[in-house]
Amino acid sequence: MARLRLGILISGRGSNLQALIDACAAPGFPATVALVISNKAEAAGLDRAHAAAIPTRVISHREPDFEAAMDAALRDAGVELVCLAGFMRILGASFVNGWRDRLINIHPSLLPAFPGLETHRRALAAGVAVAGCTVHFVRPELDAGPIILRETVPVLPGDTEASLAERVLAAEHRLYPAAVRLIAERLAKGDGSAVSLPPD
Repeated sequence: MARLRLGILISGRGSNLQALIDACAAPGFPATVALVISNKAEAAGLDRAHAAAIPTRVISHREPDFEAAMDAALRDAGVELVCLAGFMRILGASFVNGWRDRLINIHPSLLPAFPGLETHRRALAAGVAVAGCTVHFVRPELDAGPIILRETVPVLPGDTEASLAERVLAAEHRLYPAAVRLIAERLAKGDGSAVSLPPD
């Protein structure tokens, strides 16, 4: 079976990008990174892509046709699944619907809890016993798409935003490649407002 071609959108340091690069480098992993796009030329994640000899594009969100340019670049690269990895822009409905069920995101909370920003601060303020991360299909509504996988991490006594974020990030680096594998092996797919998964 041909490997699923990934397009990864980033804005910053690219740690989840690196997790996907590392996963794709492993023998037998069913996906490959075809293109990395950043909306910021200074994004450190671009260096990670260059080190792995992955093609990159910088497309500024200040360009008037920003999303159309990204869409064209992804399609020109033969991308089959778009992965948001620290991409700090809210995508418009036209782009999202154009990639429906082929566009995924990882979010640092157990959705539907704590969508949006400042997830760790809000989790600690709420006094939750567990936090975690979620990979989901993207929909026009913020952080509201069908959930593919989640992983929980404990909230420990004395946790700060930084210590909780570090623990959640480690889980993200495991979860994102696992979700991509499920999709690449056609074991997970968007199905309306839900996700079809294989039985345990």
